Amino acid sequence: MIIQTSAESVLSAPSWFGEVVLIAKHLQKHGVLAKISEQVRFARKRFGRYDVIDFLAVLFGYAISGERTLEAFYKRLQPFAVPFMALFDRDRLPSRSALSRFLAALTEAPVEALRTMFLDDLLARPLTSDKQTGSLLDRMGNAWVVFDIDGTREAARQRALPQTDDLPPAFRRLDDVCAPGYRGRKRGQVVRTRTTISQAHSYQWLGSVGNRGNGRYREELRKGLSAIGRYLTAYQLEPSRTLLRLDGQYGTGAVLTDVAGFAFVTRGKEYSVLDHPLVQARLHLPADQVQQRPESQTVRTLYDCPQIPVGHEGEPCRVVVATHPAGKKKSPVGVTRAGVVYELFFTNLPQQAFTACDVVELYLHRGALRASALR
Repeated sequence: MIIQTSAESVLSAPSWFGEVVLIAKHLQKHGVLAKISEQVRFARKRFGRYDVIDFLAVLFGYAISGERTLEAFYKRLQPFAVPFMALFDRDRLPSRSALSRFLAALTEAPVEALRTMFLDDLLARPLTSDKQTGSLLDRMGNAWVVFDIDGTREAARQRALPQTDDLPPAFRRLDDVCAPGYRGRKRGQVVRTRTTISQAHSYQWLGSVGNRGNGRYREELRKGLSAIGRYLTAYQLEPSRTLLRLDGQYGTGAVLTDVAGFAFVTRGKEYSVLDHPLVQARLHLPADQVQQRPESQTVRTLYDCPQIPVGHEGEPCRVVVATHPAGKKKSPVGVTRAGVVYELFFTNLPQQAFTACDVVELYLHRGALRASALR
């Protein structure tokens, strides 16, 4: 063994650079980078010699790296800027200021073109022999293909700005992409909402839509349903055997009319349903089931209420009411009445195929759908 040393300092490549190489070569092999250069156009002055693919290369690398900020990402990348951009067949790394101007000026048209291009690329790939979609078998032996539509909110922390008569009005750069929204905290914050659409079994990504504040969730839901419809058509899957697991923000009667034609499971927000005579009568009878997960201390008592009108439209819906004793702290979900926390779950799944416990399990464990059959 021969060991050689040198007094000269040699920078080591970032730990994530190898993963960037693999992803970039994969995108290049399947022609994705070429399609982006040809199909996604956004012309604007002051971009100089940069094109859309230059900025997307930076965003790809930033997403893969896991660095907390763009500043930290650029600091680690700068010594290896030339080989990094060469992976995407480009020769110059855009500066942080150029990237900032690009993102600030970006319009909806190129974003939608990029979103459509990625979905087209997904649907153009044939499924493997095992259908690659997975399935959930209900208690009657029917197979369901499950999709997740999730809405997540992220708060943007902002430092306090001085406000005096001798200073101009305060201006924040996040005002264009964030808006006041509720994140469960008492102090005011600005937030941004992102809705994602994915296939629950294979984790195939069908799309992502973002908006300021609490978002335009019904518009985002319609875009998600459109992407799912294209997926079902491309792979010849039955819409009648498609199950949507919706985020809790869609748990209103008005929204449930938008998902007509699909089976769905969501957390309900229409707590006035608890005062309906049919629900009240059911709550005075023995419970249908008791639900508890091994990793949770919460024991829920479940009451199954079929054909309950929900919302101003009176949309008939199967309502599962879950109750448990209130703790010392206020429950983050549900409504508390007389020391009991009431949670609502809305669905249109048939009772003979999915019990009340099945419905609650399907919603509460959205990110880990591993079992192929209900037990």
